[in-house]
Amino acid sequence: MEFTTSLVRGKLIRRYKRFLADVELANGDIVTAHCPNTGAMTGCAEPGYTVFLSQSDNPKRKLQYTWELAQDFAGNFIGINTHTANKLVAEALNNKCLPQFNQVESVKREVTPPGGQSRFDFQLTLANELHYMEVKSVTLAREHSGYFPDAVTARGARHCRELGELAQQGVPTTLAFCVQHTGIREVRIAQDIDPHYARAVNEARHRGVEVMAFGCSINQQKLEINQTLPVIL
Repeated sequence: MEFTTSLVRGKLIRRYKRFLADVELANGDIVTAHCPNTGAMTGCAEPGYTVFLSQSDNPKRKLQYTWELAQDFAGNFIGINTHTANKLVAEALNNKCLPQFNQVESVKREVTPPGGQSRFDFQLTLANELHYMEVKSVTLAREHSGYFPDAVTARGARHCRELGELAQQGVPTTLAFCVQHTGIREVRIAQDIDPHYARAVNEARHRGVEVMAFGCSINQQKLEINQTLPVIL
C-alpha cells in the first residue's frame, strides 16, 4: 500500500483524547494531527518519537494532517492506522502474495455468513469453497514479540467464538494478525491484558480455526506484507 503523497516528518509531542496528536514539524511549527487509532497504542505514542504525517488539501477538513507512521527510539517503524491492516491483507490476497491463499478465486469484504451474527473482514472463495477470515492489527511490542490485544476486547472474543462455530461446521476459517511493527518477530496473545480473549483464541484453534500472522515492511513510501510470522499460543 503506497502513500499517495509524500509524508511530512515531525516529532511527537503528545497523543490525547484518542483522536488527536500534537506534532512538532521540522521547521518548528506545531500542528495537531488526526490519530486514526482508538486503541491504547502502548509503546506507539511516546513523546519524542519520530512521526510521519499525510497532508490533505481538502479545505473542508478540520485537521489538515493525519498521523500515519511512528518510528520508535530503536528505529522500528510502526503503522498507526488500524484500518490499514485490512487494506494490506486485501492487497496481498488480491495480488496472491500469501502462500496459504495464492489460489484464492474471489475476495469479498465485510460479509456475514448465512445464519451468522457478526460480519467478518473477508469472505474468500478457494476451490469453490467459502472461507472466512478475521484480521487484527498488532502493534504492541515487548522485546521482539508482538501481543494482541492491547486492551480488553469483547468483540474480538465474540469473533473467535463465531469462527470456531463455523469451523466445527466444516467451514474453513482463519484468524489473521497483521503486524504493523518492524521490530516484531513473533505474535503472542496478551493473556495478562485480556485472559478472556486468550481463552477464546485457544478454544477457536482447538475447534479448527487457523491462526496465523503476517509481518510487514514499512517505510515512508509504503507498507507491504512481506512475510509470515510464527504465532505462539
